[in-house]
Amino acid sequence: MPAYAIANLSNVDVNADIARYIATIDETLALFGGRFLVHGKVPQVMEGDWADWTVVVAFPDLERAHAWYASPGYQEILPLRTNNSDGATIIVEGVDEGYRAASFLA
Repeated sequence: MPAYAIANLSNVDVNADIARYIATIDETLALFGGRFLVHGKVPQVMEGDWADWTVVVAFPDLERAHAWYASPGYQEILPLRTNNSDGATIIVEGVDEGYRAASFLA
């Protein structure tokens, strides 16, 4: 099943470190089949509280999502983001195409 790395960021200081992070993250994703679905967009909040920026990266599966996050290449650039923004990041497994919400009850 697909997996997603999702970040909800605020107080992003767009400086040289963030620019370096953005310039190099794509090459860390490529090794694990990751691709951006959403990047740095400000969402239209429909319910509840949400930070300023949203990022969603899709991976072929949960194993590769976790391998990307733990990889030396990503860990090397991670502080460029975490030292210059606030927020939370999660990795979550998706569902197969055709999934129906009622399946959850089974």
